[in-house]
Amino acid sequence: MSRTDRSAAIDRALGRIEAHSPFLRNLVARRPEIVEGLRVGDLAIVLAAAREETADPARLARALRRERQAIALGLGLMDLAGLAPLEEVVTTLSDFADRALDRAIAAAIEERTPGAPVRGFAALGLGKHGSRELNYSSDIDPILLFDPERLPRREREEPVDAAVRIARRVVELLQTRDGDGYVFRVDLRLRPSPEATPLALPIEAAISYYESSALPWERAAFIRARAVAGDIALGQDFLAHIRPFVWRRGLDYGAIREIREMSRRIRDHHAQGQRLGPGYDVKRGWGGIREIEFFAQIHQLILGGRDPALRAPATLDALAALAGAGRIARHEADALGMAYRLLRTIEHRLQMVDDQQTHRLPPRAEALDNVARLHGLADGAALVALLAPHVEATGRIYDGLDPAGEAGLSRDPQLLENSLDEAGFADPAMARARIEGWREGRLRTLRNPAARAALEAVLPSLVAALGRAPDGNGALNRFDGLVSRLPSAINLFRLLEARPALVHMLANILSHAPTLADALGRRAELLDGLIDASALDPPPPTEALAAEFAAIEKGDDYQTLLDRVRQRVGERRFALGVQLIEGVSDPIEVASGYARVAEAAIEALAAATVAEFEAAHGRVLGGELVVLALGRLGGGALTHASDLDLIYLFTGDYMAESDGRRPLGATHYFNRLAQRVSAALSVPTPSGPLYEVDTRLRPSGAQGLLASSVESFARYERESAWTWEHMALTRARPIFGSAAARAAVEAIIAETLMRERDPAQLTEDVVHMRGEIAKHKPPAGPFDVKLIEGGLIDAEFAVHLLQLRHRIGFDPRLRRAAGALAEAGLLSPDFVPAHEFLTRLLVTLRLVSPQSGEPPEPSRPIVARACGQADWQALLAAYDEARALVCGEWRRVAGLG
Repeated sequence: MSRTDRSAAIDRALGRIEAHSPFLRNLVARRPEIVEGLRVGDLAIVLAAAREETADPARLARALRRERQAIALGLGLMDLAGLAPLEEVVTTLSDFADRALDRAIAAAIEERTPGAPVRGFAALGLGKHGSRELNYSSDIDPILLFDPERLPRREREEPVDAAVRIARRVVELLQTRDGDGYVFRVDLRLRPSPEATPLALPIEAAISYYESSALPWERAAFIRARAVAGDIALGQDFLAHIRPFVWRRGLDYGAIREIREMSRRIRDHHAQGQRLGPGYDVKRGWGGIREIEFFAQIHQLILGGRDPALRAPATLDALAALAGAGRIARHEADALGMAYRLLRTIEHRLQMVDDQQTHRLPPRAEALDNVARLHGLADGAALVALLAPHVEATGRIYDGLDPAGEAGLSRDPQLLENSLDEAGFADPAMARARIEGWREGRLRTLRNPAARAALEAVLPSLVAALGRAPDGNGALNRFDGLVSRLPSAINLFRLLEARPALVHMLANILSHAPTLADALGRRAELLDGLIDASALDPPPPTEALAAEFAAIEKGDDYQTLLDRVRQRVGERRFALGVQLIEGVSDPIEVASGYARVAEAAIEALAAATVAEFEAAHGRVLGGELVVLALGRLGGGALTHASDLDLIYLFTGDYMAESDGRRPLGATHYFNRLAQRVSAALSVPTPSGPLYEVDTRLRPSGAQGLLASSVESFARYERESAWTWEHMALTRARPIFGSAAARAAVEAIIAETLMRERDPAQLTEDVVHMRGEIAKHKPPAGPFDVKLIEGGLIDAEFAVHLLQLRHRIGFDPRLRRAAGALAEAGLLSPDFVPAHEFLTRLLVTLRLVSPQSGEPPEPSRPIVARACGQADWQALLAAYDEARALVCGEWRRVAGLG
């Protein structure tokens, strides 16, 4: 914009100020230099010039009041002239609040203890101050904290007394009025229990309160909290301590409900300003600013514990982040963003008239016309018309957060039983008895009124979903077992009430997947991970998963990481199981997902363990740990129940020694490190176990060292390994270590596998080994897909025998290896589809029938669907056909006739 155009816009704004804003009109007369400066200069430059730097408390109050005048006039004029967007207005106001509060704290400390540093006393900004969104005539709501050990104080003065006196002086400096006005109104009532606590809180007491006693609405308040003044490091440390209180990975739907209830109470209390028109409250009214803020905060509280990118304090930033992550609809974010900008702008117009902290459109026509004309509109009717579509859109979107309520289930025994019969329960009397037991508090988790009230809210949808299940009574019984094992069931009930779609998924899990139901019984918060539609997508590549698992927050230590990885891995594995039960993913893709999750867990935990170990013992020059995956993990296709077959190797000179404060010889070093990695993967933490680790495939088996040097491994495979150990190497794959180290191990594996062998001796060894497995590990039943004749072991042995005999088709992934052998004419073309069918059946049965028995009749359609069959009879026929083909190929390849 040219200087001429800029000056013209300022003149038009000055005209509206003269006619409609007594407050700004007075400032124009008192501070003409601000107006003239804005005609030719940038707002920031003008405001910086108006700032008076002084450390003298006697002069500071006047200097801050004068600076506030300059900001009020400069921002107001630029805003009305269309030269300052909303973001610049609110950020400038907020930054001034930071600066004023900081200077007031420094002055108060200097008055009492001259020369003392500003430390041990901090101010947290909450609400719009914390998010840098202060309005034109806002008060500020800081929480003041102090560290008794570091706070400057006078001799023999108690820390709490010193802190309170500093706080009182800060408030006095900022809100005392004189001929120059005031700086900020200060409201300290957002601190815990303001009627009983001092104006400034000891930091340890504040941490204790927020970790144990805080109310749900305070979580929402701290979404926008920021250390703004004084000892910033102290404030930031406090916020880091209470981060788990605000951002919970396990969702607390009681807190979400509390925010909705708070919104309703606001609507009720300000009923006269709810509907748009004269007297409408742009902040608290239906479709107003507060509902846009609450809409964003509710979604942030639900999702921000899992996704730090959604923790944006500012409302517009939060809406953009939620939409960008696909958590809310883009059109909703856009509509709420436009409404927010307009409503905040009109809020500022209301406050510019007389510098009053008001949010209500004037009820009198002439006063409403005055505000409208200050904004550049014809009259109040035009202002209401301008607001109408935005208020309507906001109110409609916010009201959409409340699902339609359902009638509760009757407590009359006969009516309840009738309802259960209509819902589809085969034995409604048994189901009625179970529900009556819940209502009577027979389960420990249902003995308090709050838990039973939460149960009643979700019972209608729960009964409807379980009643539609193939075995409703069985699912109800499993739900009973799930609830009985929980430390508290309230959050589970509230989650199901808030997310009805999860009730259907839960019914399927309880009906068909005892493995997943058991996992839920240990950690009900696993359901939280399903609230996002992306939970039913395949997991990302291993590298992205490893970064996700390894992500830490400030203050996390190694033990915290172990626990966190277990949580994140558990959520991913649980979601993969649900994908299979819900029929949204092919079991082969689920198996690949399980393997990627496990490999990423190894990457994250091994890296963290190496770093922890190096901190104590240093590094071995030229040496590093390498983790070799074998079996199903090496082949990139796990089931839910798979353990991890690993071999630990290390590079470098085995005679070397580490360079840390507690040095170890290389062999001892890497064996200790390997033990630590195995423990990191297998030892239970408060979040439960992770994986079983099997290292018996290492050189010399259980009698050998846990970690061998790469040279020793090469020598062993060349000189001492048995045929079965070379068979195991066909699915070996390095998954941890540098690229160079992995390449070295891969070269040893390739050299071993490509060795010439006596075909007759090879066949004899392989056939003997298969016989030993059949003798010592017979199949557990007709659906032991792995061990049964013609099952996956036979398929694997046929492939491995051909690979070693002909030295082709080497690929850790069995599907690819079998495909290469089939292309070479060494296997039937039907072998790969048969193997894929058996793999799908194994992966599915590990969830549906983990004991390898015939799956329950209600679950058979799910198994058939997962394996690509129309029904159970078709699956049985396909199973027989696949086994016959695999058995025939194994016998042909092995020369068994």
